[in-house]
This record gives sequence, structure tokens and C-alpha cells, in this order.
Amino acid sequence: MTAVRPDTAPKPAPEATKFPTGFLWGAATAAYQVEGAAAEDGRTPSIWDTFSRTPGKVRNGDTGDIAADHYHRYRDDVALMKQLGLKAYRFSISWSRVQPTGRGPAVERGLDFYRKLVDELLEAGIAPVATLYHWDLPQELEDAGGWPERATAERFADYTAIMAGALGDRVGTWTTFNEPWCSAFLGYGSGVHAPGRTEPASALRAAHHLNLAHGRAIEVLRTQLPASAQTSVTLNLHQVRPLTPSPADADAARRIDAVGNRVFTGPMLHGAYPEDLLADTAHVVDWSKLVQDGDLEAIARPVDILGVNYYTPTLVSTPGEGAGDTRNDGHGASDFSPWPGSEHVAFHLAEGKATTAMNWSIDPNGLYNLLMDVTREHPGIPLMVTENGAAFDDYVSPEGRVQDPERIAYLHGHLDAVQRAVADGADVRGYFLWSLMDNFEWAYGYSKRFGTVYVDYASQRRIPKDSAHWYADVIRRHALPPRGDRA
Repeated sequence: MTAVRPDTAPKPAPEATKFPTGFLWGAATAAYQVEGAAAEDGRTPSIWDTFSRTPGKVRNGDTGDIAADHYHRYRDDVALMKQLGLKAYRFSISWSRVQPTGRGPAVERGLDFYRKLVDELLEAGIAPVATLYHWDLPQELEDAGGWPERATAERFADYTAIMAGALGDRVGTWTTFNEPWCSAFLGYGSGVHAPGRTEPASALRAAHHLNLAHGRAIEVLRTQLPASAQTSVTLNLHQVRPLTPSPADADAARRIDAVGNRVFTGPMLHGAYPEDLLADTAHVVDWSKLVQDGDLEAIARPVDILGVNYYTPTLVSTPGEGAGDTRNDGHGASDFSPWPGSEHVAFHLAEGKATTAMNWSIDPNGLYNLLMDVTREHPGIPLMVTENGAAFDDYVSPEGRVQDPERIAYLHGHLDAVQRAVADGADVRGYFLWSLMDNFEWAYGYSKRFGTVYVDYASQRRIPKDSAHWYADVIRRHALPPRGDRA
């Protein structure tokens, strides 16, 4: 054996930078997307049941009636989570499963499902993170007017009390809403999400009542939960960029930031709606009548964590030669805008960037910039990346394997962005991959696969993709492996 001289000996690879101690590794799902059992054990229709059964609303006429059958297969799914090394599971609760009409007493059979799910998670050493609302309003409440009506916020507070009483002794982290922007502006503005209404004033009214419901729910949670429990809200904050440095494009970015982000962060974190938002939308809704005495104080109740969902940046300009379709904003095709007061703003795909199956630009720097922007604008509040992931055209090979190198590259780039943000001062406490498994992707039906676990919908067989094994390795290392490494 030839001796190696000390000055030419290969040097060991530098140790990968670890994520912070206590950094939480998880994956996320949503009730209507995975549970199925749409009419079992007392559950009644939500707005997504109604919307998906309306011809032409969802691709291929798909519904969430069966979805990934998580309602019946949750034990196997939790065992799979444990196998992958997940430390937390972020799930949402189906309001119409536990309180079918959106008012009155709970259905114990519905509550029992979530009790059993939480117990199974705890037994597996996985922290349950409960989201109270992920877009599935009981249909009876929509029939009474839905989120544009103030009464819906009060019903949400009652529902929150039911869930806090049922699970408050076992769930340590509670999220009021997932992406209220989508509920308000895609549900009531562009109509590409349930309930499919296209009413600009109703979209803004819904946004305010979602804000109010959040504040009411935080008050309930703080009253009923142990002092150690953490409260949060999850926002899909748009990382908005002007197409050019021109003042006109800068104003377009300001407008989208106002109605895409600050419509929620303003009242939730600072106790006021931004003046420019009020001015941009004054011709759409009368804010002086919409916002009542005490509303802003209620909305601004402190939370322990701000959840941040990120997939792709938002590139905008004023209309002009070469401008993109004003509806090409990544939020579905519609003749109606989800941007009330700023319908004229044009949206663009970034040039030279790869895209996902959703035609969303892949740009990890957008996540870094977003985390740093939030850190600067809202100092002192801990952050959690509560959704991040990508859809690709996955398939099972003849050998029974699902190879998804594009997803691994996407996740590596975005986790690197999180690590850079932490190094530069962002207080990011954890990361939840979207999604644990393939599921019903809203208006896209089953045509888009975001999961790190492949679901064969005909057999309901679960197949961990290569990205699942890669993510398990990241969790085990508590660090990113070198690029190109496979678990």
C-alpha cells in the first residue's frame, strides 16, 4: 500500500452546517385534500364539496369524496411519517366534520377522528400542529352569506372553542387560518376557489371578517389552552417584485403588496389597515362601515408564531407592450381578478427560470428575500415555513420507484435559502414540506402531484418518492447533504 504524503492527503469534506437546535422538521396536509369520507360519521358538505361537484369547476370533475382516504388510513400514514423521521405533522380540521352546520353542538364521531389521529401522532413521537381552517367552510354558513358576513367570524369563534376543548390538552401548536388570502380573494374575487363567487366588494369584506375571526379565535385559544400552547396564523405572503425599476412598476408592486400581503399583516401585526390599501380600494368597499369599533384591537391579538407559505415569487408591472396576461398570476385562470382595486396590474414569469408543473418559476432566493423582508418589517415574531414544495409530473417506474430529482433540487435550494436567512438573522423555527402525500389539488383535481409520497389513487397504495428518502436524510442529519447526494 503506497503511503500518502501529508501535504497531498485528501482533506475530509467540511461538515455540513447544522440547522438551529430545536428546528422543527415536518410535513403538511389539509383535510379536504386528503381525508375523503366526505359523508361519513355525520360530516356534511363544505363549500369545497359543493364547488367540486359543480360541473366545470374542477379539472376532470374530480372531487375530494375519497381523496387519499386518510380518514381510514391515518394509522398507516402516521407509521409512514415515523419511518421518514418527521418530528411534526401539520394537519387541518374539517369544520363540517365536527360541527356540520357551522353552529350548535359538536358531533362526537367527528371529534373522535381527530382525537385518534392526535393520539397516534403522540404515540409515534410526532408533534401535532392543528390548523382550524384550510378553506372548507360548512356549506350552511355559505348559504347564510359566508365570509362576507360578519356573523361567520362569530361562528368561527364558537367552533374554535369546541376544538380547544376537545384537543387542547394534547395539541401544543394551533393555527387559526391557512392562507386567508386564498379564501377571500380566490373564493370571492376571481372565483377559482370555493365558493366560486366573483364579487370584488365581497372579497374585501371576506378579508376583514377572516381577520376578525382570527382575532376572535386567538382570544378563545388563549382563554382555553394551557399557557405553554403556541398560537399562530399562516399567510401566503407574496414576494412581490417590480418588472423594471420604473416608478410605474414600483407602484404596481406596492399595490399587489397591499392587497396580497398587508391586508392581513397590517391589522394582525400592527393593528391597522394600510392607508394605501384603503385608498386603492375605496371605490370598491366603504371601509368606514366595514370596520367597526373594537375590530382592530381584536384582530391584533399577539400570536406566538407567524407561518409563512412560499412557492414562487410574484413579478409585476403596469400594462404595456409585452406585458403578461393580467390573470397570469399563478392563481388560476379566470375572467375576474383576485386583486380588487388593482385589476390592471400585469403579472410575468421570470425569464430564464425553470418552472414546476404548476408553471411557477423556481426561485429559492424568493424565499430568502421573503423571510428577510418579514424579519425587517415585523421584528420579534418567530417564523415557521409552514408550506414549501413543488408539483412535478411524477410516475412509478417499472421497478416500482418514483424518481423525482427536480423536487429534490427544489427542496435543497429552498432549505438552503432558509439556512441563509437564519444565518442572516431571521428567527425561523421550523420547516413543513408541502405535501406529505399526493392529494386533491383544489381546482386542478388529481392532475398535480405535490407529495413527497406518491399515492396511487386507484389502490390507495403509498410509495415514498426519492424525495421522501432524501428529506428523511436531511432530518436525520439536521443539515443539508451535499448537492447530488441521495439517501
